[in-house]
Amino acid sequence: MIWAITIVFLLAYYAAAVCFVRGLRLTTKNICICGVVIAMTVALEAIYVTLPTGATICLCSPVPLMLLAILVDKRLTFVSGWVCGVIVLFLIPEWRLVHWAQFFVEHMVCLSCFGLTGVFGTDKRWKILCGMLLSFAVMFTGHLLSGVLFFSDYAWKGWGAWGYSLAYNLSQNVPLCLLSGVIVLLMPLGAMRRSVRKLCAE
Repeated sequence: MIWAITIVFLLAYYAAAVCFVRGLRLTTKNICICGVVIAMTVALEAIYVTLPTGATICLCSPVPLMLLAILVDKRLTFVSGWVCGVIVLFLIPEWRLVHWAQFFVEHMVCLSCFGLTGVFGTDKRWKILCGMLLSFAVMFTGHLLSGVLFFSDYAWKGWGAWGYSLAYNLSQNVPLCLLSGVIVLLMPLGAMRRSVRKLCAE
């Protein structure tokens, strides 16, 4: 049953992601921007605090990806997130694989999903907030399913796979999402957008 739910989730996510990136042209300027965002994201993922549950909270790694979706192009965030999912596999011990399918359930979903931040539009903060909530929900779902499928052996006594994964990922993702979301929404996004557009036009 859990595999059926996971397959449906993945098919829906990847189909939507492919639709969103359709028509993207990777110019030299776009590749350079993605490179900077990828480097920042991986660096922030490498700085983390370990919680009593065993989960870790990184230093707001979603922020660069969300800003890329808001200020430049959400399609670039999907691509950058996929690249990040490969890089963290080799550089961040917490992202190590315990099963090959984890790569598709977690690595390729839980960073690229921040492209959804810009799916409702970026001209109003409430639209950005809606996009953030959607991206956070997708990220949490990817982590939750991964925990149930691949880390059930680590479940605390009496909790079961679902209870363990739910508690573990709530303790990790709720603080991360709240902090990252507040940081982005407090930024002067209008001024930043104008500066980025001017820079990209040069």
